[in-house]
Amino acid sequence: MTFRAAAIQMCSGVDPERNTAAMVRLVREAASQGATYIQTPEMTGMLQRDRAAAKAVLRDEGNDVIARTGSELARELGIFMHVGSTAIALDDGKLANRGFLFGPDGKILNRYDKIHMFDVDLDNGESWRESAAYRPGSEARVLSLPFAEMGFAICYDVRFPALFRAQAVAGAEVMTVPAAFTKQTGEAHWEILLRARAIENGVFVVAAAQAGRHEDGRETFGHSMIVDPWGRVLASAGPEGEAVIVADIDPSAVKAAHDKIPNLKNGRDFSIERVAGVVAGGVAA
Repeated sequence: MTFRAAAIQMCSGVDPERNTAAMVRLVREAASQGATYIQTPEMTGMLQRDRAAAKAVLRDEGNDVIARTGSELARELGIFMHVGSTAIALDDGKLANRGFLFGPDGKILNRYDKIHMFDVDLDNGESWRESAAYRPGSEARVLSLPFAEMGFAICYDVRFPALFRAQAVAGAEVMTVPAAFTKQTGEAHWEILLRARAIENGVFVVAAAQAGRHEDGRETFGHSMIVDPWGRVLASAGPEGEAVIVADIDPSAVKAAHDKIPNLKNGRDFSIERVAGVVAGGVAA
């Protein structure tokens, strides 16, 4: 069953209410183009480096403005509304980087907490310790929807192919990767990683991104993208600012890709042994 997917590109700031208004406007635009599945980026609700300032305005799931508005939009527009992620306050004082998928009745069909924490030191001086504020998720799911089997990831998760392979083996036909990729890492790896995950698993990838310079000073790479199972880019956005991209997705293309390159079926278990490559007197035979 072919469906029209949309990826919403945003430049979220520090005010959740303003970000919510931008989300509403862009989602309405996507729906007007016929999209029935609409995805927003990672941290749709707020990008804020100042942890104290962020925690002062963040709420639990039941009181979060982005989650509530996502549910309302899904019900009003009759769409599958995927809030790529937003920061949710947890009982233990930490946050969850949590995505939500709402059905056309406004009910939550799936939650996904980002599993892999972005704890890195980049060579341009940027340093990130996501685990200092966020509690990582531990559960991946494949969700059966009327039009496709869908798997979930968020941003840094894209660097961990085992997550995508496990979901593809479990039947995922469309993988979702909402993100707020840094400009430096995005320039180097964003498109390559998305196309690789699509090709090696024979799946569609939908990736809505944050883009441009944000109020808290960070820069994100943009280039929201929809990729088919053969690695072809069906739609893409630019490096800065808001955008809506759409593409028609036919899940039968997943089977066609698997029939051509049946690597999921051909995979084999194997053992690995660490051996010394050099011995006294020369190279080991």
